[in-house]
Amino acid sequence: MTLDRTRLPDPLGYYEAQGLTFRERRGKWRTAGCPFHGSSDSLRVNTESGAFICMAGCGARGGDVLAFHRAIHGVDFVPACRELGAWIDDGKPEPKHSRPTPFSARDALRVLRHDAALTAVAAANVAYGVILSDADRSGLLKAAARIQYVVEVAA
Repeated sequence: MTLDRTRLPDPLGYYEAQGLTFRERRGKWRTAGCPFHGSSDSLRVNTESGAFICMAGCGARGGDVLAFHRAIHGVDFVPACRELGAWIDDGKPEPKHSRPTPFSARDALRVLRHDAALTAVAAANVAYGVILSDADRSGLLKAAARIQYVVEVAA
């Protein structure tokens, strides 16, 4: 069993399929809204390598679409590789040991801080009768999934 990086999806197509809308239509590095903390125009994406980084300081960053997929969907390495079609099964059993968590404690706390703030603001809005938009609900569900993932990993 191994990862075949040549089978990873094309970065531009992958990010657009994930719902990112880029401000620029040209260039290697493009800007989109950060799905990790919900701000607009803070996520920079390299459309050739798939690398990404949030310029607003939420801590989201990675070197390719695999790292993005793992972070945004909260999945481990092998399942993410399989979901992206880049895992080659050679018939050998998977190792039984668990991998270390993908986030450091500091990164996990940063994500929790932003996601908890997003959740609190959304709850306050709902309490005051504000109807959340589809984008707000989607961001809230992603934040809740990331909070749950961090809780499961830390437990």
